[in-house]
Amino acid sequence: MLGIINKITDPHFNLALEEYFLKNSDEEIFIIWQSDPVIVVGKHQNTYAEINYPFVKKGQIKVARRLTGGGTVFHDEGNINFTFIRNGEPGKLVDFKRFVTPVTQFLNKIGVPAMLGGKNDILINGEKISGNAEHVYKTRVLHHGTLLYNSDLPYLKEAIKITAGKYFDKSVQSNRSKVVNISSYLDKTWNIIRFKDAVFDYVLNSLSDTEKYTLSDNDISIAGNLAKNKYATWAWIYGYSPAYILKNYFTIKNLKVHFELSVSKGFIREFLFNDDVLPFGTRKYLTGILNNLQHKEDIIRNKLHTKKDKLHLSDKEIEAFLSSLF
Repeated sequence: MLGIINKITDPHFNLALEEYFLKNSDEEIFIIWQSDPVIVVGKHQNTYAEINYPFVKKGQIKVARRLTGGGTVFHDEGNINFTFIRNGEPGKLVDFKRFVTPVTQFLNKIGVPAMLGGKNDILINGEKISGNAEHVYKTRVLHHGTLLYNSDLPYLKEAIKITAGKYFDKSVQSNRSKVVNISSYLDKTWNIIRFKDAVFDYVLNSLSDTEKYTLSDNDISIAGNLAKNKYATWAWIYGYSPAYILKNYFTIKNLKVHFELSVSKGFIREFLFNDDVLPFGTRKYLTGILNNLQHKEDIIRNKLHTKKDKLHLSDKEIEAFLSSLF
C-alpha cells in the first residue's frame, strides 16, 4: 500500500486526485490531505438545497461535489481528510468498519474516546467528529472521511444552514448532526501538524507491505486536468443535481409574489407564478425568459437586466427577484 501526504489544498484537485487513483491505478493507497474552506456535497444531492447560498456567496466559500454518496460535509484548515483506495471482490467491497477502525483505534490510543456511530460516523460522547462515504469502481473501493480537529464550527454551521420547505426533490438529504472538535479532548502539546503526521504514521504502520509515496508531476497534471474539466465546473457541482422544484416568493411594492420553478439537469424546465400580483404581461414575459435557462445566478441576472425595459421592473426589483431564486 502506498501512503501519501498530499499537501495540495485545492478541494477540486483533491477530489479529482481520488478519482484518478481509483480508476487509473492498481495500487492500494492511503492518503492524508486538507482543503481550503469548502462545502462538499454528496454525489446524489441537490447542491442549492444543501448550502446557505447567500452566506456562501458573500464569504466566497468554494463548493464541490464528490464521487461518493452520503451527506454534506465542510472542510477547512482545521479539518483533516483521509482516503483509502483498496482492491477486493465484487459484492464485498463496501465495509465502513474496516476503514474506520484503524482511525478510531488511533484516536483511542491518544486518549480520545472515539467510537463508530450508527450512520458511518465517528463520534465522541455522541457528537460527530467524522463523516465517511464510499464509492465502488469495478474491483476497487474508495473510502474517505473527515476528522474535525479544530475547525471553525460556528462558521461550518452557518455555511450549511438550510431553509426548510423551499426545495422539493428526491435527492439524498443530509442529517445535520451535533459536532465537536477533536482538539478539545487533547492537551496543548498537540497541534494539527502533529496530529496529521501521527494519524498517518499509525494507520500506515497498522497495515502490511506499505511504503510512502510522493505525488509525481504526471499525477498532479492528470488530476489537475480532471479537476478543471469536471470537479471545478458548474455542470458537475450544481448541474448534476437530481431534478428539483423550488417554491419561494419575492416582495415587490410591499406585496409577496409566489412562484415555483422546476429544474432538471441544471436547467429551468418550467417557471410558474402562483398568484396574479404582477401584471399579466410581466408574468408572461418573465416566464418566457426563464424557461430553459440555466439555474445559474450570473446567467439569469444578465438575461433579466437586458430585458428589464419589457419587464417593467427596476434594478432593485430584479435583484430582489433574483435572490429569491436561490
